[in-house]
Amino acid sequence: MRMGLSQEFDAAHRLPGYDGKCSRVHGHTYDVEVVLEGPVDEETGLLMDFYYLKRALRSVLEELDHRDLNEILDNPTAERIAERIKAGMEEQLLGTPAALVSVKLWEGKNKWVMIG
Repeated sequence: MRMGLSQEFDAAHRLPGYDGKCSRVHGHTYDVEVVLEGPVDEETGLLMDFYYLKRALRSVLEELDHRDLNEILDNPTAERIAERIKAGMEEQLLGTPAALVSVKLWEGKNKWVMIG
């Protein structure tokens, strides 16, 4: 069974060494979608409680929300931000039967990267 959740966060960044306007500090509203896969518990009928999944994703995004991403990542491209979120979610899911299938990061309304 698969399940997913999306959540938004806002952050600023600049791309050092980039030849274009993204080399200047600017902000985005990011939308993150995570997809998990695992067995449905016979007793509860759940793969995972959505409340727990939301709390786990929120915990990962807390580090990034309303921050200057250049203070967290050397070159905060969408690809590197997605990798950071993936690593954080994998850590949050340790000890659960759920496995992370994918992380999709939207940078604004029509640009995205996906791992998985």
